[in-house]
Amino acid sequence: MVKIYVDADACPVKNEVERIATRHNLETYLVCDGGIRHPLNPLIQLVVVNQGADAADDWIADHIGWADICVTNDIPLAGRCLKEGAFAIKPDGSTYTKDNIGMALATREIMEGLREVGETTGGPPPFSKTDRSKFLDRMEMIVQEARRS
Repeated sequence: MVKIYVDADACPVKNEVERIATRHNLETYLVCDGGIRHPLNPLIQLVVVNQGADAADDWIADHIGWADICVTNDIPLAGRCLKEGAFAIKPDGSTYTKDNIGMALATREIMEGLREVGETTGGPPPFSKTDRSKFLDRMEMIVQEARRS
């Protein structure tokens, strides 16, 4: 059975994930290091990990499996999930795939290097209603594809 794993600390689409999980009866894990209210939906489990740089990522990577779905902005976590045969989607609806994860990791490393030497690189654009809609549409397609896998 397909499961959804959410890197939940700063995830802006937790409510949308819950709607999709309920519609498709999918067990879902909100993984965080605290500060998130426990969901009332029995399909949604809150997993609170020890605080640490990659504690939530490590928990997700240790539990995710083939055809499961990870919702994250974290590129290294997405890469780890893809290696397990899972799907990885960002809250803005764009996806990480085996075809684009290498470039995403390389770009991340370059940007990190620029920030370390004091370059101002800017940040992502503000999260929008269009992003939320794109996420819902793409997530529906991923759920269907995951179920066929």
